[in-house]
Amino acid sequence: MRTFDFAPLYRATVGFDQIADLMDRVLTNDVSQSSYPPYNIEKTADDAYRISIAVAGFSEAELNVEVREASLVVTGRKAVEDDERTFLHRGIATRAFERKFQLADHVHVTGAAHEDGMLHIDLKREVPEALKPRRIEIAGGAKAIEGKVN
Repeated sequence: MRTFDFAPLYRATVGFDQIADLMDRVLTNDVSQSSYPPYNIEKTADDAYRISIAVAGFSEAELNVEVREASLVVTGRKAVEDDERTFLHRGIATRAFERKFQLADHVHVTGAAHEDGMLHIDLKREVPEALKPRRIEIAGGAKAIEGKVN
């Protein structure tokens, strides 16, 4: 596998370290990341998203959704069962998990719902008014000269 050294990028730029960190995370082969539980990410509107995670067998009390720094962290811990059940086939995985999602700037979690074995997390991108593009009026040549003081 090819690896990239981002050290020159850190030395030559100021304020872009988040982009370099993101590229480093994407290019690093993270073998500890499992595919359990499966999830979908969908765009529900121009600035709205929904993450749906299949959490069959987990109750709401056994699930935890947190926002830490710029990450959304979803964890599931199954309570220890004391009953004496004997399974002939156990196909529903209820092992503990932790799933992390990197959130872009100005993306906020607006809610979470657990229904029919699915955990739905709604996200919305809210760009502050100061960062939105604004139109600047261009004054004509005569008006600009009139306001000039000699």
